[in-house]
Amino acid sequence: MSAEASGPAAAAAPSLEAPKPSGLEPGPAAYGLKPLTPNSKYVKLNVGGSLHYTTLRTLTGQDTMLKAMFSGRVEVLTDAGGWVLIDRSGRHFGTILNYLRDGSVPLPESTRELGELLGEARYYLVQGLIEDCQLALQQKRETLSPLCLIPMVTSPREEQQLLASTSKPVVKLLHNRSNNKYSYTSTSDDNLLKNIELFDKLALRFHGRLLFLKDVLGDEICCWSFYGQGRKIAEVEFPEARIFEETLNILIYETPRGPDPALLEATGGAAGAGGAGRGEDEENREHRVRRIHVRRHITHDERPHGQQIVFKD
Repeated sequence: MSAEASGPAAAAAPSLEAPKPSGLEPGPAAYGLKPLTPNSKYVKLNVGGSLHYTTLRTLTGQDTMLKAMFSGRVEVLTDAGGWVLIDRSGRHFGTILNYLRDGSVPLPESTRELGELLGEARYYLVQGLIEDCQLALQQKRETLSPLCLIPMVTSPREEQQLLASTSKPVVKLLHNRSNNKYSYTSTSDDNLLKNIELFDKLALRFHGRLLFLKDVLGDEICCWSFYGQGRKIAEVEFPEARIFEETLNILIYETPRGPDPALLEATGGAAGAGGAGRGEDEENREHRVRRIHVRRHITHDERPHGQQIVFKD
């Protein structure tokens, strides 16, 4: 009997040693963290002044930079209180930890905060969160904003700043009813109202592609200006068809590169062959402003009795 007990069956007898704690492999000593003890489950993190408690299981559960830090592959720094120091902003670190815990998190609504979170996810190499943020940003870019914001120009300096700060072509409507030297009549009001209504329609249709400005401080009663790449391309007073045409023409300047000469020629732009035939050099053609003169609507007849008026364009 004693011989059988000492044979192979004895080797298969269960061990009486206490089982090792789960979730702490490899042991805390391998991480080089001062505050950790063999029975510790938590890690104290100081991320840019933002303090966080979490577990080694959370930090090492996915293949990220945090796993590399707490698996001995990357040196970690601790302060006298045992806090592991990470030199990053702690604003979105809580979201990073929640993603490591749950595999998904609610993403910020703000495009700016989404971009910040994407930057942190890239730093910590959290691939799943990177993909979620990129997809959310792409969806925001593809979805047209329902807001149509139109700045009101309050000074020439502000106008120059707006023109310099945008990459979009610009359409500006200057309307100042107080400049009308004629009496206010229903006809003059109707003409001004038509311009304002047309401006609103164009802004609603093209606000995602063009920047629309309103100016009520200029010297004109009603005048449209069109800008591309920071310079004035055309100036129109009326009629409606010509204003709409110039709005379409200004779309040529949407891209950062220079306008396509063939497209400019087809739409009557300054770079067309007709402009070259007039003997202007390239620089003059690029800085030329096309001004379309039209008749002003006179609200009352100033002619002496029997005199015939002649309009000159």
